[in-house]
Amino acid sequence: MTAAPLLVLQSVSKVFRVGNREIVAVDNVSLDVMKGECLAIVGESGSGKSTVANIVLGIYASSGGAIFLHGEELPQRRASTHRRAIQLVQQNPLSSLNPKRTVGASLRLPLDVHGIGEKADRWKRVSALLEEVHLPADYRSRSPAALSGGQRQRVAIARALACESELVVLDEPTSALDVLVQARILKLLKELQRRRGLTYIFITHDLSVVRNIADRVAVFEKGRMVELGTVESIFTNPSHPYTRSLIAAVPVVTDEEQALKDRLARPTEEEFERI
Repeated sequence: MTAAPLLVLQSVSKVFRVGNREIVAVDNVSLDVMKGECLAIVGESGSGKSTVANIVLGIYASSGGAIFLHGEELPQRRASTHRRAIQLVQQNPLSSLNPKRTVGASLRLPLDVHGIGEKADRWKRVSALLEEVHLPADYRSRSPAALSGGQRQRVAIARALACESELVVLDEPTSALDVLVQARILKLLKELQRRRGLTYIFITHDLSVVRNIADRVAVFEKGRMVELGTVESIFTNPSHPYTRSLIAAVPVVTDEEQALKDRLARPTEEEFERI
């Protein structure tokens, strides 16, 4: 028996009105997210990928369609239980953390808001969250400005974990970090996914990152999902010209990767016919 999806997007659209103009940011997108997987949503700036993330989070109301979590349709105005179930890790951890709060206060806030655990035990939970993302428990007394970029992103991840949510939306979570720190954060995310059984929606423009974390990839162009497949199928046999152009732009290291890029950038006439 096939497991039911954790999250379902059914014909979801989003139209922004700017003066007398209508801008279609998301155009009739249907998509399933399976429990325990990492689904990457990729595309250039303006492709609609972050708008989809904001609709899933309830930050934007959709203009059409429906979203289901565990088979229950999510309302446009989310209840506290819905907000707790889906958490966000933003691109820039410095701007996402309140500079006037200590790290500990930022991590304790969702515990207090959602009434998680006994009040007397919440500081212990804060320390445990820090240790889970490989930061010392005494970091709870520090300010975000005193941390490195990678450390701040670990705090942002710990804050998302505080609500014990099943689904975490990661919006370009490594793009503000250098390559070495990126690798460490990706390793941490995979470790947490295994340990907690988390489901990720990973928003990014960087396909080299996708190869290291995702199970499936949804490719967006101009508000539409143009291709969906496993990481292996997307990278070795993409079917849409836009996907091919994205992969052809990925930096490569090995001769085999360069040969694949060359083939995708210059498909044969027979391949164009299939497309």
